[in-house]
Amino acid sequence: MRSDVVKGGAKGAPTRSLMYGMGFTKEEIDRPLIGIVNAQNEVIAGHVHLDEIAHAAKVGVTMAGGTPMEFPSIGVCDGIAMGHVGMKYSLASRELIADSIETMAIAHGFDGLVLIPNCDKIVPGMIMAAARLNIPAVVVSGGPMKAGKRNGCDADFTTVIEGVGTYNDGKITSEELEDIAQKSCPGCGSCSGLFTANSMNCLTEVLGMGLPYNGTSAAHSGERKQLGKYAGMRVMELLKNNIRPLDILTLDAFKNAITVDMAMAGSTNTVLHLPAIAHEAGMELDLDLFDEISSKTPCLTKLSPSGKYHMEDLHLAGGIPAMMNELSKKGLICENALTVTGKTVGENIKNKIVQDNNVIHSVEEPYSNKGGLAILRGNLAVDGAVVKESAVAKEMLKHEGPARVFNSEEEAVEAIFKGNINKGDVVVIRYEGPKGGPGMREMLSPTAAIAGMGLDKDVALLTDGRFSGATRGAAIGHISPEAMEDGIIGLVEEGDKISIDIPNKKLELLVSEDELSKRKEKYVKPEPKITKGYLGRYAKLVTSANTGAVLK
Repeated sequence: MRSDVVKGGAKGAPTRSLMYGMGFTKEEIDRPLIGIVNAQNEVIAGHVHLDEIAHAAKVGVTMAGGTPMEFPSIGVCDGIAMGHVGMKYSLASRELIADSIETMAIAHGFDGLVLIPNCDKIVPGMIMAAARLNIPAVVVSGGPMKAGKRNGCDADFTTVIEGVGTYNDGKITSEELEDIAQKSCPGCGSCSGLFTANSMNCLTEVLGMGLPYNGTSAAHSGERKQLGKYAGMRVMELLKNNIRPLDILTLDAFKNAITVDMAMAGSTNTVLHLPAIAHEAGMELDLDLFDEISSKTPCLTKLSPSGKYHMEDLHLAGGIPAMMNELSKKGLICENALTVTGKTVGENIKNKIVQDNNVIHSVEEPYSNKGGLAILRGNLAVDGAVVKESAVAKEMLKHEGPARVFNSEEEAVEAIFKGNINKGDVVVIRYEGPKGGPGMREMLSPTAAIAGMGLDKDVALLTDGRFSGATRGAAIGHISPEAMEDGIIGLVEEGDKISIDIPNKKLELLVSEDELSKRKEKYVKPEPKITKGYLGRYAKLVTSANTGAVLK
């Protein structure tokens, strides 16, 4: 056991002494030591209940003959950090999470890990750590919250954000907005639509690092607690059989994850996180691979914000195993990929039948014959840009309009709320990339304001930053190279014509090469927005979005 280096023999007597002082028995010390990485806090709705999952995982480890030792992980709530300087820390926190788990696991010689995240950057950060450490590990997330109800209709976090735009447009009162806020998030768990947190929790399951139904089993359910116990038991089996993350995180596993991502039209942020996890596993996921898989993968679901269904509906319809089984009918799933169950993907999804074809369409009758996400390229995005095509109104799939240029999210939001954006405009928000932000802020406020004001069928938004998984409309993010890395987006001027052609995957600034050359000669890169502290260091090391925004 790895932990014997820390606790075994005469050399380990000081360690054993400290463990005796904490109340551990000799029998417990002699067993494998399993780190329980708990991201519980009283800040994030998706994390407030994770102590329950951690307790269940510890029970599972103990039942299987191991000794659980819990330690914490930080977490940023994107919903709370949204719209102010705090959002600059969200993506950057992913690296802190991975680094801190690496630090704890190696410093204390753990034999295995049970990783307990639930939201946004915490999920990929933990899987990145698992890949880097390559010791037996199982991820068990906290589960999604249920959708709220208001006036007989489902409501969720998107309903509230778009309600702000509706309120600012004078269509509802402040009392109505507060009523929406009180009824949209009825309990704990990751926000109920297929936003970034739930997208990544589902893909954790697809990658093979989480147990079946990790992505859809509800928070505070008996099933979720059972998953916690099984995760604790499974990590002991992985240890016994020497099955490690890099045995699971193969290219086939990532192809499966991209396929399911396209089939369920997940958050555009998955195109940041999957490459970052792959990077830790020693491989590159080029955006062309996403494009290639998207072109042959049918879109089978439309969950909020793309449609009316929520995670609870997906779970009752059969969850991710049923969706993968449906995709396997067209040979789109690599069934030999290994998972933390000790079985292959094919064994896990066998006989998992879709229970509701309204929620999960058949491969014969999909929503569309291609995936829900699209990679766009052109002179404005030489290294690529990402859009959730399934959430774009048909009227906006092809669009040409004048650029309205803003050098920060705040400037754009102010202009939107003041009514300064007109039908047909293309809102360009730049210097919000990984380096320029720094931190590549997730911008739900401008997109939700546009949608709430009823302009989502008339106005497009482009950014070198990123959009929330809760975004709908012609919101194109991850434009690479970013403005701070000399991307063409930094040369766009007010009134320039921009052409968007999502079906043909084109994003073009309609300005001549001669004019662009003149602008490049005059261009002066702005000073970094932040130069001190963690973000100052992050800005110096981070790469563009097309690489997954990994650190050099």
